[in-house]
Amino acid sequence: MRRLIAMTAVAALAAPFLLGGAAAAASRPKAADWRTPDPANVLVIDTNKGRVIVELVPEVAPGHVTRLTELAHKGTYDGRTFFRVIDRFMAQTGDPLNTGEGSVEGIPNLKAEFTYRRDAASGFVPVAAPQGTQVGFLLSLPVISQDISYTTMTGDKKVAAWGTYCPGVVGMARDENVDSANSQFFMMRYAYPSLDKRYTAFGRVISGLDVIRAIKAGEPVEAPQDVMRSVRVLADIPEAERPKVKIIDPKSPWFAAEMKRVRKLKGADFSVCDVELPVQITP
Repeated sequence: MRRLIAMTAVAALAAPFLLGGAAAAASRPKAADWRTPDPANVLVIDTNKGRVIVELVPEVAPGHVTRLTELAHKGTYDGRTFFRVIDRFMAQTGDPLNTGEGSVEGIPNLKAEFTYRRDAASGFVPVAAPQGTQVGFLLSLPVISQDISYTTMTGDKKVAAWGTYCPGVVGMARDENVDSANSQFFMMRYAYPSLDKRYTAFGRVISGLDVIRAIKAGEPVEAPQDVMRSVRVLADIPEAERPKVKIIDPKSPWFAAEMKRVRKLKGADFSVCDVELPVQITP
């Protein structure tokens, strides 16, 4: 059974605005502005094109995060190819058959987690509020949410939210059945918001987007295909060999000041997909 994702609209082509880049404010982040991701929710993907580091966000899709980390623990993803790669869109992988037709035997398909429920205590950090919604970040993941004021009208005092498909966002592939995701996943090369609430988003590439964009394209990709040589959970790597990862905390004062500056600079053209959070990787 093929687990495919469809191209249903033209992807956004605007280049992302890198916070902390050449046009950044004069102030530099302080030590307290950085956070260290939970190593149990970080994937280190070593490909033949280079290293990709993904932060998984259990709050938005706990079942999907558990599935990917369990398969990574077992080495299931080691040697899997990027069999379907569409320029200006995404790179798909994670099939044991390397064809798009396979799934991992002995494990059930996943129930869709297209949206999640958040309350006022959530770690979500809003950066804009267009048309009665809020857009912002939950850890490194760009998220769209109903306005938190709507909690006054909901029985559970929560509102619906979902990861939005900006560059680097990781989603789960499926077929026409919304509950058919198994092991295949994809990483966005560029923004594609028409996938929102149709495919489960549960993480983001925080380092190595250039690697994802360098993977050989094709539908299917002709041999030789690029490959994930190993996919490891950061916590599984011996500490002496483990890359040290830090990323700007969206809750930090530096981020708040920088977002204020960027929104003023971009004006009506501002999009949460324009923002890449600065990352420090120490081998």
